[in-house]
Amino acid sequence: MDVITAEGLVKIYKTRKDEVRALDGIDLSVAEGTILGLLGPNGAGKTTTVRILATLLKPDAGRATVAGYDVVSEAQRIRTLIGLSGQYAAVDENLTGRENLWMFGMLYQLPSSIARARANELLDQFDLADAADRVVKTYSGGMRRRLDLGSALIGRPKLLFLDEPTTGLDPRSRLGMWEVIRSLVREGATLLLTTQYLEEADELADTIAVVDHGKIIARGTADALKAQVGGERIEVVVHDRTRIDDARRIMGGIGIGEATLDEHTRRVTVPSDGGATRLATVIRDFDEAGIDIDDIGLRRPTLDDVFLSLTGHAAVEAPTEEEAA
Repeated sequence: MDVITAEGLVKIYKTRKDEVRALDGIDLSVAEGTILGLLGPNGAGKTTTVRILATLLKPDAGRATVAGYDVVSEAQRIRTLIGLSGQYAAVDENLTGRENLWMFGMLYQLPSSIARARANELLDQFDLADAADRVVKTYSGGMRRRLDLGSALIGRPKLLFLDEPTTGLDPRSRLGMWEVIRSLVREGATLLLTTQYLEEADELADTIAVVDHGKIIARGTADALKAQVGGERIEVVVHDRTRIDDARRIMGGIGIGEATLDEHTRRVTVPSDGGATRLATVIRDFDEAGIDIDDIGLRRPTLDDVFLSLTGHAAVEAPTEEEAA
């Protein structure tokens, strides 16, 4: 069952000079108990989509429902059901971690005693118990992000909107946040996750929707999207430039397509469908031919490849939606 649906969402921001169409007919759905990854660079429309679905912004056209409620006419019902963690931690840096969570519990209209108990649970869950009574201004960026996510969970929502939850985190903190997100789904939560990190969508999302210039240009599982740009390939960097033609001939006879050459790097690439077995054959044939290699590998397409194939450009940052507004 889909707990989030959107049909033809349009949002236009007016600037001093013209209008920016932040959303240009977004359609999406999120099944219960799954993670939908909304993938795209800054300015693609991800945050605007989340704001509409979380009832913080009204669409100029189109319709959306969350848990069966309309995001415009039944916004108050939706707000009691969801949790939201934005790109920037929305906690009060002059309060302690414990005080922040208790305050959010009160905003969710929990009894004070339950809010305090729930705050203690979340401080333990997010490894913040030792820092619970320190003011948040002394927290690291990763600690603030964890506290912000904890505040979104204070009311035990089964539906979460996480807008770039790992932005600005170091690699270790990002991995820790990934594990928290996985645990939420294991407990039955449904998530809409926006990210500009391709590997994050690959790691976490059950389904990915690729957004570019306010439109969803592709959707599917990570594997299905990668299949759109072809399967695996074997890459070999030839040590001696004079043996490149021999290398291309060998690779052409092993792969399932034409071998291509990058002259600058001496890299010969060929599509392949044989996995590690085919790679072993290449190594053997090069050895028998006396061709030295500097590097060899079996490469599988990444979501970077998918984005470049779909859009014609890399997933680089564009002006943000806030800047467009």
